[in-house]
Amino acid sequence: MKIFLAQLNPIVGDLKGNMEKALMAVAEAERDDVEIVILPEMFLSGYQLQDLVLKRSFLNDVNSSLSELALKTRDKPALMIGAPSFQGEKIFNSYFLLKQGSIALATQKYHLPHNDVFDEPRYFHQGVIGEPLQVSGCRIGTPICEDIWYPDVVTHMKSKGADLIISPNGSPYSRGKIEVRKQIATLRVSETAIPLIYLNLVGGQDDQIFDGGSFAINLDGKIVCELPQFEEATFVVEYRKGNIEVPNHQSSNVNSADESFQDYRAMCVALEDYVLKSGFSKVLVGLSGGIDSALVATIAVDALGKDNVLCIRLPSVFTSTESLEDAENLVGNLGCSMETISISGVNEEILTALAPFLSGSQSGLTEENIQARIRGLLLMAVSNKSNSMLLTTGNKSEVAVGYSTIYGDMAGGYNPIKDLYKTRVFKISEWRNKNHFNWMLGPKGEVIPKNIIAKPPTAELRPGQLDQDSLPPYEILDKILEGLIEEDLSIEQLVHKGYDRGILKMVESLIFNSEYKRYQAAPGVHLTDKSFWLGRRYPIVQKWRDKS
Repeated sequence: MKIFLAQLNPIVGDLKGNMEKALMAVAEAERDDVEIVILPEMFLSGYQLQDLVLKRSFLNDVNSSLSELALKTRDKPALMIGAPSFQGEKIFNSYFLLKQGSIALATQKYHLPHNDVFDEPRYFHQGVIGEPLQVSGCRIGTPICEDIWYPDVVTHMKSKGADLIISPNGSPYSRGKIEVRKQIATLRVSETAIPLIYLNLVGGQDDQIFDGGSFAINLDGKIVCELPQFEEATFVVEYRKGNIEVPNHQSSNVNSADESFQDYRAMCVALEDYVLKSGFSKVLVGLSGGIDSALVATIAVDALGKDNVLCIRLPSVFTSTESLEDAENLVGNLGCSMETISISGVNEEILTALAPFLSGSQSGLTEENIQARIRGLLLMAVSNKSNSMLLTTGNKSEVAVGYSTIYGDMAGGYNPIKDLYKTRVFKISEWRNKNHFNWMLGPKGEVIPKNIIAKPPTAELRPGQLDQDSLPPYEILDKILEGLIEEDLSIEQLVHKGYDRGILKMVESLIFNSEYKRYQAAPGVHLTDKSFWLGRRYPIVQKWRDKS
């Protein structure tokens, strides 16, 4: 039996568009004399649906689209596809077999994840473990995503006579996750002595990026085919004599295990999909001459092309000639457009208007934030007028400790580096200068000037300002943040690791006191299991502090 794997990119709520993609996959499969086409979890509706799935009118539309799809494929290869279903008031994450114009329920998701970005018990009821369905003499079990992370569902399907396991997935990217998936799937094959196909969604949806990387594992535990990460792909395998075979005329893609490659590709695809799926085609970047905005501009050019990226310098009296030249060199390397709007005059006008409130006090944070807010105002005006999405450029270190100005440099529609600590910003910038792949729309070579990477970070909001005036060095700060956020360690545990208790308490206070800013921040791609928003959720107002 020939099986057509369709690792495709749906859009949430675009039932017509997703159905057309499914029909195109079926048409392509027909040319290869394939018996069955398989699509990932929740493909028809898109994923994740969040509260959209609670609307009965939406569920009715999904049901109608499923029926229409079944009719349109009645004389074509069988089709397996994921979609929500409902019985009375109960909603299920389901997987269907469409064959000869009829719809058969393959299974309902049994294990509902309630961790990281998932909150499925809020939306779905636990399903009944499905019985294998027969296609061309093969009995196929279909555990959905989380169901293969535990042995019980696959073991049950084996007990009911499954010959082959096809697992449809909507598994978002996080660093190192692809290897964990392979380990889990290999373990299920070892336990059941049944070959397994793991089929994953691909593409960006809000803060999540589904990275594809689908694969098939044979009885000997070897991966016989692997689809690429972060791009749509199709592949044909054959189920023959209890095993999965790959036709000779096909080649399988092997994915890079390099963390910088995977993070960078994730940021590029997530940005592209967020911009295009939101109805935009162009983006705007406020370019300071620093490392963060330089990396964001580079990601934008690689994702969308130089003609769709406009950079704007907004110098003040504190902006150095070095920063202006660095920004100019960057856009020269990238080939995108750049404009300059001075904020000095506007800043003086505002300070004059506020003089009754500012006089008698020393210049400080208030005056610095005014500059950031002027920049936000001007950038948003250009964004509105040019119908370009403004990108914010705060890295995870800054987002964590609130080293940003609300309604200022936080203004914008999307933040590609929101889940990237400052030290990783430097690391990935250096990596991009040394690496280029065909999917990158930007040029080869050293695109981010060496001086941008080498110079000390500064917001340039007062004379001689450096980030380290207010924060520990990023090499130390990021290790502390990783301990407190990623590893959820206590203050005492970090003291035992050699960190100063006073610095730890200061950083902890900055994290908790900045929660209100994160609630108002632009979304950004999820790269770790503790990304801000769905990956890590805290109340805005809370008084607890670690007393250890």
